[in-house]
Amino acid sequence: MESFPPAFLAPLNQNYVTVHALSAGSLTLPEHLFMQPSVGGASNTVPSLAFLIQHYDTKTSKLERILFDLGLRKDLKQYPVPLQEYLESRQPLITEPDVSDSLAAGGLKPDDIDYVILSHVHWDHVGMPSDFKSSQFIVGSGSLALLELGRNPLPAESNSYFEADLLPVEMTTELPGVHQVTDAEKRGLFSDVRWKKLGTLPNVIDVFSDGSLYLVDSPGHLDGHLNLLARLGPRKLLYLAGDACHDRRIMRGELEIGMWKNLHGEQCCVHVDKEATLKTIELIARLEKMGVEVVLAHDSEWLNEEGNKKRFWPGKM
Repeated sequence: MESFPPAFLAPLNQNYVTVHALSAGSLTLPEHLFMQPSVGGASNTVPSLAFLIQHYDTKTSKLERILFDLGLRKDLKQYPVPLQEYLESRQPLITEPDVSDSLAAGGLKPDDIDYVILSHVHWDHVGMPSDFKSSQFIVGSGSLALLELGRNPLPAESNSYFEADLLPVEMTTELPGVHQVTDAEKRGLFSDVRWKKLGTLPNVIDVFSDGSLYLVDSPGHLDGHLNLLARLGPRKLLYLAGDACHDRRIMRGELEIGMWKNLHGEQCCVHVDKEATLKTIELIARLEKMGVEVVLAHDSEWLNEEGNKKRFWPGKM
């Protein structure tokens, strides 16, 4: 195991967050689209995990709650018709409990959530934003353009469909790109939205400006793909990796990212930029070797570990 990097060590007065896993449905992934080598016709039913993050400011006594991803919609008919047809290829799909149901298991409701951060805007992560009428939505750079476009960038356009009206305009903030300069004071959400280097991570945003929670730019899977790094305690860091990869065996180097050809003979990948994805996976794998806990959005291995069942809300990570 690599040594814990000094940049990740917490000072004596460090503030921390609590993180709670949330059940948010499950879907079935055909192996050949996501990993190689694969067994012909094989598929895996995987969770679509979401997470509740709670931040308590000891100076102001203010408690703020964040959801990282919203998982699947309970009612599949709430998806656009073209997407409903596409979802037939992801059966079996399990949509209960959804995020709202999982929050209710610990006595919370959507109105208790201050922020919803979407790792990215694929259908199995966006849930029902309309349930969270009082929440501010945060998305990565380029996400709003994808929603307006209505589909994935070519050639893998069939991987998902996007809804232009998915998010409430007045309650949504798109983060700047890592090379953009922005006026933080005008954004009114986080006190500082500048991308900075943190240890081995080239671009992070300190969400609460106290080192307890970082947004991580995680390029490769889709424009605007975000991860989270959370401090749970001294030398206890949790990395929520979204769709950086879809199987831990890829992160361990046991399998490679899947590739396929579409009807036009073009090479396709579930990640819009495979090379950027590989670099992101390398960074995450290195964090894990340093002792940082890593959880993927579709992490069947993590879910199947008996001890992790108690880490779902109202339990904690």
